[in-house]
Amino acid sequence: VLAELSEKFVSHLSESRTDCYFSTGSYKAMDADVKKENLSSVQQLGVEMTVRYGKYLNLLKEDAENGLCFVLMNCEEFLKQQQRTVASSLCCLQEHYAGYDWFASSIFLIMSGDREKTLMFLQKFSCLLVSAFLWLPRLHLSVHLPVTTVECGIHPVYFCSAHHIEMLLKAELPLVCSAFHMSGFTPSQICLQWITQCFWNYMDWSEICHYIAICIFLGPDYQIYMCISVFRHLQHDILKHTEA
Repeated sequence: VLAELSEKFVSHLSESRTDCYFSTGSYKAMDADVKKENLSSVQQLGVEMTVRYGKYLNLLKEDAENGLCFVLMNCEEFLKQQQRTVASSLCCLQEHYAGYDWFASSIFLIMSGDREKTLMFLQKFSCLLVSAFLWLPRLHLSVHLPVTTVECGIHPVYFCSAHHIEMLLKAELPLVCSAFHMSGFTPSQICLQWITQCFWNYMDWSEICHYIAICIFLGPDYQIYMCISVFRHLQHDILKHTEA
């Protein structure tokens, strides 16, 4: 139900000019059978983890690995059309996105391993503003960002979402905010980890689906409220650890 609802919602918005924040070029998916060996070692490890998790949730079939590789390779090629070249020694500014694409993998699981549906959804989703915040590889070396922003190597999620989370945390949960300051560790660091990984390894699958759905249906600011609500939920444990 969630897959169908998300598909229809994103398809409807992507057809509206006022809702399309980014331009999308024409892209035809590669027909070639994409093997895992074509991916980086980080991506290969991510594919193994995703497929293992998907089978554990009874969402994927035996041939799912090739389907996920197909999605990841095509996403990379599709997003390359909207990237600029930057001369930098920073690892995060090389041609390939340095991490693993957890968002695309999450959509692949939501679509029950249907590679065509997943790719079609991601292509339409990429023109919406919320894609900049949920799908981190979306803005990797992006032409949609000012050159100075790209060259600094800091993703907009860090100076937009994470910044607002810290501001809200100070107002909503001052004790949690103080606990972080005392530890010498900033809330934005852990939030960036949560957001980059789509809360994988932190939440149950149904909650991960709710997080993605809430942000898509209600807007990217719900990413901020979600993180604040997690801190509120963890407040007792955070304060207990601080005392100890």
